[in-house]
Amino acid sequence: QVQLVESGGGLVQPGGSLRVSCVGSGYTFRPDFAWFRQAPGQEREFVAAITSSGGTWYGDVAKGRFTIARDDAKNTVYLHMNRLKPEDTGVYYCAAGRGSNIVTTIGSYDYWGQGTQVTVSS
Repeated sequence: QVQLVESGGGLVQPGGSLRVSCVGSGYTFRPDFAWFRQAPGQEREFVAAITSSGGTWYGDVAKGRFTIARDDAKNTVYLHMNRLKPEDTGVYYCAAGRGSNIVTTIGSYDYWGQGTQVTVSS
């Protein structure tokens, strides 16, 4: 049974940095990973993805500020977030999938974590 557990969320001031992590377990394949986020009253949106071969994609919300990385030895995927803005506030979800030609959509991922709250506020 595949499980994804996020951690690292919290309260950060505007302009600050934060790293969220996701530890995966129970999968027998080398997954693509992605981060999505959801603000209150908003739809879940794509943030970043990293494929099994290490290719990376970023949503417009992340370009130039966020970096996704994976450490397969630790079964962990990270999202490094810099220059955070109040509009980055939301629940950040880790997702894993078996591989898709389209890595930016929710439907490409079969497994999801419970999410970690990120709040950007002074």
